[in-house]
Amino acid sequence: MRLVDGAEAIKGDLPYSVTYPVDVPAEAGDSLDTGVHRYSSLLTVRDRQLAVLRTSSEPVLTIGGDCGVSCGAVEHASRLHPGDIALVWFDAHPDLHSSESSQSGGFGGMVLRAILGEGVDGLALDADARITPDRVVLAGVRDVDPAEDVFITEHAIPLIPVESFGSPDALVAAVKRTGAAHIYLHIDLDVLDPATIVGLSNIYPFGLAVEALTGAIMALRAEFALAGATIAGFAPSSAEAANDDLPSILRIISALTR
Repeated sequence: MRLVDGAEAIKGDLPYSVTYPVDVPAEAGDSLDTGVHRYSSLLTVRDRQLAVLRTSSEPVLTIGGDCGVSCGAVEHASRLHPGDIALVWFDAHPDLHSSESSQSGGFGGMVLRAILGEGVDGLALDADARITPDRVVLAGVRDVDPAEDVFITEHAIPLIPVESFGSPDALVAAVKRTGAAHIYLHIDLDVLDPATIVGLSNIYPFGLAVEALTGAIMALRAEFALAGATIAGFAPSSAEAANDDLPSILRIISALTR
């Protein structure tokens, strides 16, 4: 419910005429023996989200919720620009678990794997929409489980660590090596340092400063066409706490949209 409150808080500062809410079922849903908690509800949300996304041929900023919202959002962008999207994953975590390797069963930790076309039916992207591992760049990731580390190594997915963000050059170079002309930017706010933003659903230390993140976004936008973006993981503990974090989030939104 804190994620709901976070999305609603951000919504309050967005232009009403171009903001399109997607209703999320209040009920828990059922895993249906997939190993993915809330699987049936996730399918419902994805269908509703895609119905909204298909009304636009312009880049869309999707605001969650957790990282699961990027699955349908990337699918939509990929179908608009088939075979020509690099996915930059700004996140403290790579979200590359399968339903077999995940200890939690939460889809938030499996999202990128599903975007790569691996996972349970209905959530994993099909061959026409999936992003290939050579078009993925992990940015600011610093909490990697062993099974994810094996996947990253086997597929040679580049990881740009927080220490490299004194300049955006390494990130821009990694994206250029993908050969894509368009970028999709997934931003889980836990890529930021907890000293910078408090309302996080999954806190992990030693993250990016807001200035480093917005600088990287603007450097990428100067080199590539933006196909879409996600901001996820805002989970304030109260309305007052949300107000403390919103200026930082609005700076990120400005970097994505101006």
